[in-house]
Amino acid sequence: MSARALITGITGQDGAYLARLLLDKGYTVFGLQTRRGTDTLWRLRYLDVLERITLIDGDVTDTSSMIRALTRAEPAEFYNLGAQSFVATSWDQPQLTAQVTGLGALNALEAVRLTNPEIRFYQASSSEMYGQAKTEPQREDTPFHPRSPYAVAKLFGHWITVNYRESFGLHATSGILFNHESPLRGLEFVTRKVTNAVARIKLGKLSEVRLGNLEARRDWGFAGDYVDAMWRMLQQEQPGDYVVATGRTMSVREMCRVAFEHAGLDPESHVTVDPAFYRPAEVDVLRGDYAKIKRELGWEPSTTMEEMIGAMVDADLKRVAAEG
Repeated sequence: MSARALITGITGQDGAYLARLLLDKGYTVFGLQTRRGTDTLWRLRYLDVLERITLIDGDVTDTSSMIRALTRAEPAEFYNLGAQSFVATSWDQPQLTAQVTGLGALNALEAVRLTNPEIRFYQASSSEMYGQAKTEPQREDTPFHPRSPYAVAKLFGHWITVNYRESFGLHATSGILFNHESPLRGLEFVTRKVTNAVARIKLGKLSEVRLGNLEARRDWGFAGDYVDAMWRMLQQEQPGDYVVATGRTMSVREMCRVAFEHAGLDPESHVTVDPAFYRPAEVDVLRGDYAKIKRELGWEPSTTMEEMIGAMVDADLKRVAAEG
């Protein structure tokens, strides 16, 4: 029998890339699908995996539905990627973010504990947990200082994963992923907001893009690389926590330059700073040290920021042109 895996958040960027990776490795893949009024399956279609997976109705806020999903899928591996993942929204909807992003991880772990404690569990932790970190780069043992409701919720999910590992002996691992992007990123995220705007400006459909803090620096990698790190974590005999990053930062301003110049445009003519997009509590810089996962699991990034942004611009140019 092929290995079986269940993914929450399978309709998101990471879930779609992970589904493709697992399918290519011969897995039988199940995904927890939360019903929405809009089309959430486009990423799975984009990667041509929708017809190759099995979707199960459920929600991370409903433990009983997660238990039913685990009972049906009978997975050896469970990847919990489901979250309210847009940082800006977490200030407007803090309680929802806490319930989905924070308590959702607890519900997933409890479902594993009650259903089959032998299931290997992956929790999607986030570099946003470091927030206003006092040291750089950030490592697995760097103290956390979250600066948004999203980061606080992620920190709860991270520590409850550690707690269930230590309390119940679960094979429960957290990947502390720094920013990772792709053509499948949502339009609300700054990288995709920029590459989509570049395409529209290039094709005469837009004149400018309005952004917040251009000096914020992030460690940006490619989502397709990062899901491989997730998979590697669950193949080891002993669970643990790992930073997944590139070790290199780029400011939002520099990212805009790369994107606009890839399309032959001048960013200074089209980027406008709008204070409305500043966060209530800013995070100035995040840079990860991935030495542990490289040493123990042999993982390292294979895609540069410039390559990734270029691919995103090209994908958006193609998509916008197809709109007519």
